[in-house]
Amino acid sequence: MLYPFIRKFFFSLDAETAHGIGMKGIDLLTVPGLGCTMARSVTPCPVEVMGLKFPNPVGLAAGLDKNGDHIDGLAALGFGFIEIGTITPRPQDGNPRPRLFRIPEAQGIINRMGFNNAGVDKLLENVRAAEFPKKGGILGINIGKNATTPIEKAADDYLICLDKVYNDASYITVNISSPNTKNLRELQKDEALDDLLAQLKARQEALAQQHGKYVPMALKIAPDLDDTQIAAIADALRRHRMDGVIATNTTLSREGVEGLPNASETGGLSGAPVFKKSTEVLKKLSTALAGELPIIGVGGIMGGEDAAEKIRAGASLVQFYSGFIYRGPELVSEVADTLAFVMKKKS
Repeated sequence: MLYPFIRKFFFSLDAETAHGIGMKGIDLLTVPGLGCTMARSVTPCPVEVMGLKFPNPVGLAAGLDKNGDHIDGLAALGFGFIEIGTITPRPQDGNPRPRLFRIPEAQGIINRMGFNNAGVDKLLENVRAAEFPKKGGILGINIGKNATTPIEKAADDYLICLDKVYNDASYITVNISSPNTKNLRELQKDEALDDLLAQLKARQEALAQQHGKYVPMALKIAPDLDDTQIAAIADALRRHRMDGVIATNTTLSREGVEGLPNASETGGLSGAPVFKKSTEVLKKLSTALAGELPIIGVGGIMGGEDAAEKIRAGASLVQFYSGFIYRGPELVSEVADTLAFVMKKKS
Protein backbone atom coordinates (compact mmCIF):
# COMPACT_ATOMS: atom_id res chain seq x y z
CA MET A 1 0.00 0.00 0.00
CA LEU A 2 3.00 2.32 0.45
CA TYR A 3 4.13 2.10 -3.15
CA PRO A 4 1.62 4.55 -4.77
CA PHE A 5 2.96 7.30 -2.48
CA ILE A 6 6.57 6.34 -3.17
CA ARG A 7 5.89 6.24 -6.90
CA LYS A 8 4.49 9.78 -6.82
CA PHE A 9 7.82 10.99 -5.45
CA PHE A 10 9.84 8.94 -7.95
CA PHE A 11 7.76 10.13 -10.91
CA SER A 12 8.53 13.74 -9.96
CA LEU A 13 12.21 13.01 -10.70
CA ASP A 14 14.12 12.29 -13.89
CA ALA A 15 13.49 8.61 -14.67
CA GLU A 16 17.11 7.47 -14.49
CA THR A 17 17.78 9.42 -11.28
CA ALA A 18 14.66 7.88 -9.73
CA HIS A 19 15.83 4.43 -10.81
CA GLY A 20 19.14 4.86 -9.00
CA ILE A 21 17.47 6.04 -5.78
CA GLY A 22 14.83 3.30 -5.97
CA MET A 23 17.38 0.53 -6.35
CA LYS A 24 19.31 1.79 -3.32
CA GLY A 25 16.01 1.67 -1.43
CA ILE A 26 15.49 -1.94 -2.50
CA ASP A 27 18.81 -2.81 -0.86
CA LEU A 28 17.24 -1.89 2.49
CA LEU A 29 14.93 -4.90 2.12
CA THR A 30 17.82 -7.10 3.22
CA VAL A 31 17.68 -5.42 6.66
CA PRO A 32 15.79 -7.78 9.02
CA GLY A 33 12.18 -6.70 9.48
CA LEU A 34 12.11 -4.17 6.63
CA GLY A 35 11.26 -6.61 3.82
CA CYS A 36 7.71 -7.15 5.11
CA THR A 37 6.96 -3.41 4.83
CA MET A 38 7.22 -3.53 1.02
CA ALA A 39 6.52 -7.15 0.03
CA ARG A 40 3.78 -9.67 0.70
CA SER A 41 4.44 -13.38 1.01
CA VAL A 42 4.49 -15.13 -2.35
CA THR A 43 2.41 -18.22 -3.14
CA PRO A 44 4.68 -21.22 -3.84
CA CYS A 45 4.18 -22.68 -7.30
CA PRO A 46 7.16 -24.92 -8.12
CA VAL A 47 7.85 -25.44 -11.81
CA GLU A 48 10.70 -27.18 -13.64
CA VAL A 49 11.95 -25.43 -16.78
CA MET A 50 15.27 -25.83 -18.67
CA GLY A 51 16.21 -28.49 -16.11
CA LEU A 52 15.99 -25.93 -13.28
CA LYS A 53 13.54 -26.02 -10.37
CA PHE A 54 11.89 -22.62 -9.90
CA PRO A 55 10.04 -21.93 -6.60
CA ASN A 56 7.52 -19.91 -8.59
CA PRO A 57 7.30 -18.86 -12.26
CA VAL A 58 7.61 -15.10 -11.65
CA GLY A 59 10.89 -13.51 -12.74
CA LEU A 60 12.52 -10.12 -12.91
CA ALA A 61 13.50 -9.22 -16.48
CA ALA A 62 16.99 -8.06 -17.37
CA GLY A 63 17.67 -4.32 -17.37
CA LEU A 64 16.52 -3.34 -13.89
CA ASP A 65 19.75 -4.53 -12.26
CA LYS A 66 22.36 -4.34 -15.00
CA ASN A 67 25.43 -4.97 -12.84
CA GLY A 68 23.98 -7.32 -10.22
CA ASP A 69 24.33 -4.61 -7.55
CA HIS A 70 20.96 -5.32 -5.92
CA ILE A 71 20.42 -9.08 -6.15
CA ASP A 72 19.63 -9.77 -2.50
CA GLY A 73 17.25 -6.81 -2.11
CA LEU A 74 15.31 -7.91 -5.20
CA ALA A 75 15.25 -11.51 -3.97
CA ALA A 76 13.52 -10.32 -0.77
CA LEU A 77 10.49 -9.38 -2.89
CA GLY A 78 9.75 -13.04 -3.64
CA PHE A 79 10.79 -13.42 -7.28
CA GLY A 80 11.12 -17.05 -8.36
CA PHE A 81 14.15 -16.02 -10.41
CA ILE A 82 16.15 -12.89 -11.17
CA GLU A 83 17.87 -11.98 -14.43
CA ILE A 84 20.67 -9.43 -14.36
CA GLY A 85 22.46 -7.61 -17.18
CA THR A 86 22.70 -7.02 -20.09
CA ILE A 87 26.44 -7.26 -19.50
CA THR A 88 29.25 -6.74 -22.03
CA PRO A 89 32.93 -7.80 -21.97
CA ARG A 90 34.18 -4.25 -21.34
CA PRO A 91 32.56 -1.48 -19.27
CA GLN A 92 30.67 1.08 -21.35
CA ASP A 93 28.72 4.27 -20.62
CA GLY A 94 25.85 3.58 -23.00
CA ASN A 95 24.01 6.35 -24.80
CA PRO A 96 24.01 10.00 -23.64
CA ARG A 97 21.45 11.04 -21.02
CA PRO A 98 18.52 11.58 -20.95
CA ARG A 99 17.82 8.05 -22.23
CA LEU A 100 14.93 6.78 -20.11
CA PHE A 101 11.42 8.20 -20.47
CA ARG A 102 8.08 7.40 -18.85
CA ILE A 103 4.73 7.53 -20.63
CA PRO A 104 2.44 7.28 -17.58
CA GLU A 105 -0.77 7.88 -19.55
CA ALA A 106 -0.18 4.51 -21.28
CA GLN A 107 1.87 2.79 -18.54
CA GLY A 108 4.80 2.70 -20.94
CA ILE A 109 8.54 3.35 -20.79
CA ILE A 110 10.94 4.20 -23.62
CA ASN A 111 14.63 3.51 -23.10
CA ARG A 112 17.71 3.93 -25.23
CA MET A 113 20.18 3.01 -22.51
CA GLY A 114 22.61 1.26 -24.88
CA PHE A 115 23.87 -1.55 -22.63
CA ASN A 116 25.36 0.82 -20.05
CA ASN A 117 27.20 -1.44 -17.59
CA ALA A 118 30.36 -1.81 -15.53
CA GLY A 119 31.62 -4.82 -17.51
CA VAL A 120 31.42 -8.56 -16.91
CA ASP A 121 34.17 -8.71 -14.29
CA LYS A 122 32.40 -6.21 -12.01
CA LEU A 123 29.11 -8.09 -12.40
CA LEU A 124 30.82 -11.32 -11.33
CA GLU A 125 32.23 -9.61 -8.21
CA ASN A 126 28.68 -8.63 -7.28
CA VAL A 127 27.25 -12.08 -7.99
CA ARG A 128 29.88 -13.75 -5.84
CA ALA A 129 29.17 -11.34 -2.97
CA ALA A 130 25.39 -11.97 -3.06
CA GLU A 131 23.62 -14.46 -0.80
CA PHE A 132 20.76 -15.32 -3.20
CA PRO A 133 22.81 -17.56 -5.54
CA LYS A 134 24.61 -19.18 -2.59
CA LYS A 135 21.24 -20.20 -1.16
CA GLY A 136 20.18 -21.83 -4.42
CA GLY A 137 18.32 -18.87 -5.91
CA ILE A 138 17.95 -18.99 -9.69
CA LEU A 139 20.01 -16.23 -11.28
CA GLY A 140 20.01 -15.59 -15.01
CA ILE A 141 22.83 -13.56 -16.55
CA ASN A 142 22.03 -11.69 -19.76
CA ILE A 143 24.97 -11.18 -22.15
CA GLY A 144 25.52 -8.80 -25.06
CA LYS A 145 28.17 -7.13 -27.18
CA ASN A 146 30.05 -3.87 -26.75
CA ALA A 147 28.90 -1.00 -28.95
CA THR A 148 32.42 -0.58 -30.38
CA THR A 149 32.68 -4.23 -31.45
CA PRO A 150 31.87 -4.54 -35.18
CA ILE A 151 28.76 -6.62 -35.86
CA GLU A 152 30.81 -9.18 -37.81
CA LYS A 153 32.87 -9.76 -34.62
CA ALA A 154 29.83 -9.88 -32.31
CA ALA A 155 30.22 -13.59 -31.59
CA ASP A 156 33.60 -12.88 -29.98
CA ASP A 157 31.95 -10.68 -27.33
CA TYR A 158 29.21 -13.21 -26.61
CA LEU A 159 31.80 -15.99 -26.25
CA ILE A 160 33.93 -13.90 -23.85
CA CYS A 161 30.88 -13.27 -21.66
CA LEU A 162 29.72 -16.89 -21.89
CA ASP A 163 33.15 -18.13 -20.77
CA LYS A 164 33.24 -15.74 -17.82
CA VAL A 165 29.69 -16.07 -16.46
CA TYR A 166 29.17 -19.79 -17.11
CA ASN A 167 30.09 -21.07 -13.66
CA ASP A 168 28.16 -18.34 -11.80
CA ALA A 169 24.87 -18.38 -13.74
CA SER A 170 21.84 -20.62 -13.28
CA TYR A 171 21.06 -19.89 -16.94
CA ILE A 172 22.46 -17.52 -19.56
CA THR A 173 20.45 -15.27 -21.88
CA VAL A 174 21.85 -14.23 -25.25
CA ASN A 175 20.45 -10.77 -26.02
CA ILE A 176 20.41 -10.08 -29.75
CA SER A 177 17.20 -8.04 -29.71
CA SER A 178 17.90 -4.71 -28.03
CA PRO A 179 17.09 -1.87 -30.44
CA ASN A 180 19.65 0.42 -28.76
CA THR A 181 22.93 -1.10 -29.99
CA LYS A 182 23.57 -0.36 -33.65
CA ASN A 183 22.88 -3.32 -35.98
CA LEU A 184 22.39 -5.74 -33.06
CA ARG A 185 19.06 -7.01 -34.40
CA GLU A 186 20.83 -8.04 -37.61
CA LEU A 187 21.96 -11.07 -35.59
CA GLN A 188 18.36 -12.35 -35.63
CA LYS A 189 18.59 -12.88 -39.40
CA ASP A 190 19.05 -16.39 -40.83
CA GLU A 191 22.78 -16.79 -41.61
CA ALA A 192 23.97 -14.51 -38.80
CA LEU A 193 21.77 -16.31 -36.27
CA ASP A 194 22.88 -19.74 -37.47
CA ASP A 195 26.54 -18.81 -37.16
CA LEU A 196 26.14 -17.22 -33.70
CA LEU A 197 24.11 -20.09 -32.25
CA ALA A 198 26.50 -22.71 -33.66
CA GLN A 199 29.47 -21.01 -31.96
CA LEU A 200 27.63 -20.49 -28.67
CA LYS A 201 26.34 -24.05 -28.55
CA ALA A 202 29.79 -25.52 -29.23
CA ARG A 203 31.27 -23.36 -26.46
CA GLN A 204 28.46 -24.27 -24.05
CA GLU A 205 29.19 -27.98 -24.58
CA ALA A 206 32.92 -27.43 -23.99
CA LEU A 207 32.22 -25.43 -20.82
CA ALA A 208 29.84 -28.12 -19.54
CA GLN A 209 32.69 -30.63 -19.73
CA GLN A 210 35.20 -28.21 -18.23
CA HIS A 211 33.00 -27.27 -15.23
CA GLY A 212 31.23 -30.59 -14.82
CA LYS A 213 27.78 -29.00 -15.03
CA TYR A 214 25.36 -28.00 -17.76
CA VAL A 215 24.14 -24.38 -17.66
CA PRO A 216 21.13 -23.79 -19.95
CA MET A 217 21.16 -21.01 -22.53
CA ALA A 218 18.18 -19.01 -23.83
CA LEU A 219 17.85 -16.55 -26.72
CA LYS A 220 16.01 -13.24 -26.24
CA ILE A 221 14.13 -12.06 -29.33
CA ALA A 222 12.35 -8.89 -30.45
CA PRO A 223 8.59 -8.38 -30.82
CA ASP A 224 9.10 -6.69 -34.20
CA LEU A 225 9.18 -9.93 -36.21
CA ASP A 226 6.94 -11.13 -39.02
CA ASP A 227 5.60 -14.68 -39.32
CA THR A 228 8.43 -15.80 -41.63
CA GLN A 229 11.07 -14.51 -39.22
CA ILE A 230 9.36 -16.20 -36.24
CA ALA A 231 9.29 -19.52 -38.09
CA ALA A 232 12.96 -19.17 -39.09
CA ILE A 233 14.02 -18.37 -35.51
CA ALA A 234 12.00 -21.33 -34.18
CA ASP A 235 13.74 -23.58 -36.69
CA ALA A 236 17.18 -22.26 -35.68
CA LEU A 237 16.41 -22.73 -31.96
CA ARG A 238 15.47 -26.36 -32.57
CA ARG A 239 18.37 -27.06 -34.90
CA HIS A 240 20.95 -25.72 -32.46
CA ARG A 241 19.26 -27.36 -29.46
CA MET A 242 18.88 -24.13 -27.49
CA ASP A 243 17.42 -24.59 -24.02
CA GLY A 244 14.86 -21.79 -24.06
CA VAL A 245 13.71 -18.55 -25.66
CA ILE A 246 12.61 -15.25 -24.11
CA ALA A 247 9.81 -13.47 -25.95
CA THR A 248 10.13 -10.52 -26.08
CA ASN A 249 12.34 -7.48 -25.78
CA THR A 250 11.13 -3.87 -26.31
CA THR A 251 9.46 -2.67 -29.51
CA LEU A 252 10.30 0.06 -32.01
CA SER A 253 6.57 0.48 -32.71
CA ARG A 254 4.73 3.43 -31.16
CA GLU A 255 1.29 1.87 -31.45
CA GLY A 256 -0.78 2.81 -28.42
CA VAL A 257 1.29 5.84 -27.42
CA GLU A 258 0.85 8.06 -30.48
CA GLY A 259 0.77 11.76 -29.60
CA LEU A 260 1.57 11.27 -25.92
CA PRO A 261 4.41 13.15 -24.19
CA ASN A 262 7.78 11.37 -24.73
CA ALA A 263 6.29 9.02 -27.36
CA SER A 264 8.50 10.49 -30.09
CA GLU A 265 11.72 9.68 -28.19
CA THR A 266 13.91 7.09 -29.91
CA GLY A 267 14.49 3.74 -28.24
CA GLY A 268 12.59 0.62 -27.27
CA LEU A 269 9.07 0.88 -25.89
CA SER A 270 8.07 -1.40 -23.01
CA GLY A 271 5.17 -1.67 -20.58
CA ALA A 272 1.47 -2.01 -21.31
CA PRO A 273 1.68 -0.83 -24.97
CA VAL A 274 3.89 -3.80 -25.96
CA PHE A 275 1.67 -6.46 -24.33
CA LYS A 276 -0.45 -7.35 -27.36
CA LYS A 277 2.43 -7.40 -29.87
CA SER A 278 4.67 -9.38 -27.53
CA THR A 279 1.97 -11.94 -26.71
CA GLU A 280 1.17 -12.46 -30.40
CA VAL A 281 4.83 -13.25 -31.11
CA LEU A 282 4.88 -15.61 -28.10
CA LYS A 283 1.78 -17.43 -29.35
CA LYS A 284 3.15 -17.84 -32.89
CA LEU A 285 6.52 -18.95 -31.55
CA SER A 286 4.84 -21.49 -29.28
CA THR A 287 2.95 -22.94 -32.25
CA ALA A 288 6.13 -23.10 -34.35
CA LEU A 289 8.14 -24.76 -31.56
CA ALA A 290 5.37 -27.25 -30.72
CA GLY A 291 6.64 -27.68 -27.17
CA GLU A 292 10.21 -28.56 -28.16
CA LEU A 293 11.70 -25.89 -25.92
CA PRO A 294 10.25 -23.62 -23.23
CA ILE A 295 9.36 -19.95 -23.63
CA ILE A 296 9.72 -17.22 -21.02
CA GLY A 297 6.99 -14.66 -21.64
CA VAL A 298 7.86 -11.00 -21.06
CA GLY A 299 6.40 -7.74 -22.31
CA GLY A 300 3.64 -5.59 -20.85
CA ILE A 301 2.73 -7.62 -17.77
CA MET A 302 0.96 -5.10 -15.53
CA GLY A 303 -1.18 -7.53 -13.50
CA GLY A 304 -1.92 -11.15 -12.74
CA GLU A 305 -4.26 -11.63 -15.67
CA ASP A 306 -1.64 -10.37 -18.14
CA ALA A 307 0.75 -13.02 -16.82
CA ALA A 308 -1.95 -15.68 -17.08
CA GLU A 309 -2.47 -14.74 -20.73
CA LYS A 310 1.26 -15.27 -21.38
CA ILE A 311 0.99 -18.75 -19.85
CA ARG A 312 -2.11 -19.54 -21.93
CA ALA A 313 -0.24 -18.33 -25.04
CA GLY A 314 2.49 -20.92 -24.40
CA ALA A 315 4.93 -19.50 -21.82
CA SER A 316 6.31 -21.66 -19.02
CA LEU A 317 7.66 -18.71 -17.00
CA VAL A 318 7.07 -14.94 -17.03
CA GLN A 319 9.20 -11.86 -16.38
CA PHE A 320 8.49 -8.17 -16.00
CA TYR A 321 10.34 -4.87 -15.56
CA SER A 322 8.13 -1.92 -16.54
CA GLY A 323 5.17 -3.36 -14.63
CA PHE A 324 7.36 -3.36 -11.53
CA ILE A 325 8.05 0.37 -12.01
CA TYR A 326 4.32 1.17 -12.29
CA ARG A 327 2.91 -1.33 -9.79
CA GLY A 328 5.75 -1.90 -7.34
CA PRO A 329 6.43 -4.99 -5.21
CA GLU A 330 2.76 -6.00 -4.97
CA LEU A 331 2.94 -7.08 -8.62
CA VAL A 332 5.24 -9.97 -7.65
CA SER A 333 2.76 -11.53 -5.22
CA GLU A 334 -0.26 -10.75 -7.42
CA VAL A 335 1.26 -12.52 -10.43
CA ALA A 336 2.44 -15.43 -8.27
CA ASP A 337 -1.06 -15.85 -6.77
CA THR A 338 -2.71 -15.76 -10.20
CA LEU A 339 -0.27 -18.20 -11.81
CA ALA A 340 -0.47 -20.63 -8.88
CA PHE A 341 -4.23 -20.81 -9.51
CA VAL A 342 -3.90 -20.99 -13.32
CA MET A 343 -1.24 -23.71 -13.25
CA LYS A 344 -3.08 -25.77 -10.66
CA LYS A 345 -6.18 -25.63 -12.85
CA LYS A 346 -4.10 -26.49 -15.93
CA SER A 347 -2.62 -29.61 -14.26
